Amino acid sequence: MNKNYIYLTVLMLVLAAGLFVLPERDNSKQTNPEDLMWSIVQPTRFISTDVVAKMIIERDPTLELIDVRSEDEYSEFSLEKAINIPLDSLTSENYQNYLGIKGLKAIFYSNDDIKADQAWVIAKRLGFDNIYVMKGGLNCWMKTIIEPTQPNETASSEEFELYSFRKGASIYFTGANMENDSEGTKAVINVQRKKKTSVVEGGC
Repeated sequence: MNKNYIYLTVLMLVLAAGLFVLPERDNSKQTNPEDLMWSIVQPTRFISTDVVAKMIIERDPTLELIDVRSEDEYSEFSLEKAINIPLDSLTSENYQNYLGIKGLKAIFYSNDDIKADQAWVIAKRLGFDNIYVMKGGLNCWMKTIIEPTQPNETASSEEFELYSFRKGASIYFTGANMENDSEGTKAVINVQRKKKTSVVEGGC
């Protein structure tokens, strides 16, 4: 079966589940299901780890990172200045005050895309705009930003430029030291975590 059909089927099930957990409230603000389904298939709802890293480094005032994992996972490791709103608490009116703030881009993330996607669907159904998902979640963050892989010699200049940015970002986020070895200069990654990182399998 085509992977796109499988993905769309999963998204439909997520949407259906999200609709069941929404509390009864004034529906005037909510997105209708047809518009919601159209929004779901648009790739513009995803923001790459590279863009998120750049926004954090540049202290972009429009960035609002929302970690939808559990409180325990959040306490072990989270991105800089991220707010923790566990997925099962997203429909609470107290937490909804963090959404729809004028001028802010709310970016959901989890270990992979699953919980963040569910959060996006629920928030979109509630009528919130300027909401996004960090593509690949923390698994992708570790792979691309914290421990980037150097391109091979035949890679394009764009790939080397991206690697150069990622290596610099890795140093920014980890405080890694630079050491010389037989292969040249490379970063030694010493990730600073609150406790022990627990990132599930999956990725970009």
